[in-house]
Amino acid sequence: MSVPSIPADRGIYVNRTINLRSIKAIGYDMDYTLVHYFVGEWETRAFAHAKARLLDMGYPVEDVAFDPSAVIRGLAIDLEEGNLVKATRFGYVIRAAHGTSFLSYDEVRRVYSGTLVDLAEDRFEFMNTLFSLSEASLFAQLVDLMDEGRIEKGVGYHGLYAAVVASLDGAHRDGTLKQDILETPERFIEPDPDSVLALVDQFHAGKRLMLITNSEWEYTKRIMAFAFEPYLPNGMRWRDLFEAVIVSADKPSFFTSSKSLYKVVDEEAALLRPHIGEIEPGSVFFGGCARQVEDFLDLSGDEILYVGDHLFGDVHFSKALLRWRTALILRELESEVQGLKAFQERESQLGDLMAEKTALEAELSAVRLALQRKRVGYAEPPGGVAADKPRLEMLRVQIAELDDAIMPLAVEASRLRNDAWGPLMRSGIDKSLFARQVEKYADCYTSRVANFVNVSPFALLRAVRVDLPHDSFID
Repeated sequence: MSVPSIPADRGIYVNRTINLRSIKAIGYDMDYTLVHYFVGEWETRAFAHAKARLLDMGYPVEDVAFDPSAVIRGLAIDLEEGNLVKATRFGYVIRAAHGTSFLSYDEVRRVYSGTLVDLAEDRFEFMNTLFSLSEASLFAQLVDLMDEGRIEKGVGYHGLYAAVVASLDGAHRDGTLKQDILETPERFIEPDPDSVLALVDQFHAGKRLMLITNSEWEYTKRIMAFAFEPYLPNGMRWRDLFEAVIVSADKPSFFTSSKSLYKVVDEEAALLRPHIGEIEPGSVFFGGCARQVEDFLDLSGDEILYVGDHLFGDVHFSKALLRWRTALILRELESEVQGLKAFQERESQLGDLMAEKTALEAELSAVRLALQRKRVGYAEPPGGVAADKPRLEMLRVQIAELDDAIMPLAVEASRLRNDAWGPLMRSGIDKSLFARQVEKYADCYTSRVANFVNVSPFALLRAVRVDLPHDSFID
């Protein structure tokens, strides 16, 4: 019997081998993890609420508008320069925009020649999640307004960013944004029956499921009912899948600190009571911390898998501090993989041209060395290399012609998935800084929870062999 092949854009990509048989419990985030939103709809609405709050704060944002294609997850906001930047895994900036205007290659070199993007510095804010898109878009447009003199420069870029965060946090905190979603959930939520089936598979395979979300109880219960209950079998309710539900978890501090746990004792009125002792099966809790989850499950470390969409809030701290296994949900992965597949033939052409250029450049360097040794007279030319000036000039012409052929393909590669910023996981020929964080903290990553329906809860998710630069020289 053959197992059906899985489309590349719906695969589960493994950084560290996970034996799902050894996973006893799985915790899930909700927003953009178990429940997927139409990103354009959600972020446009979030942008509108934040814009209204900024207007109330006196900011001249009447004409700003959200463009979902103008920013991507994985950028860093530079609060000293007022820039959005994309960096390699080593922190080197390869692309930057001041406000909404992109810097030239020479400007990027001038501004960042001595600077590495270090996410531990207060200077940089990293875009960890799809919720960051409206935030970055607003910030960039406020920078433009400051450059135009419509906002006092004394506010500073740190002040602009603080205002944006306050406006978005306020929209979340007072419930106006989520009330819009609850009124017309079909407008914002993308149905995904396979996500439900994946959890049902895991439930019946004996996995102990937990829902751990920063959303409050009233929102959680209504959204989960809308997204899950139409697709559950045999009269199941969404609550039946989970041993316990923890709302208002306040991640990442849920993973990093010890906080009081409250039990939701009146689920209609969301009435809370301080809770001392163990988490009780089938109950709803408010707050608490990850250590209480471990005590309740009587499990720890690599017996627990946590699945979420926030690079730092979900997978960084659960991996770094608790050593839980981690799965990152990257919805953008589908369009990224589709773009890579569409570019495959031209990628092969680009590789051939680059190999040819590399060979010519090696010869050019050898001829230059031969001419130098001949001119100065301190050694013989490298074996088999002629000190030939006409050959040197011919090589330069050939390399220039290759550059003309390479350039359009390289530009196209740099714009895969997003014309402005390119792929999520690459910066030029290198991995992006975002990809490095994924590699470091996510044991596996995939575009949606639904993709787990393509693998058995008893499967071994095996990491692939990672090539090293010197591997290409080994026959």
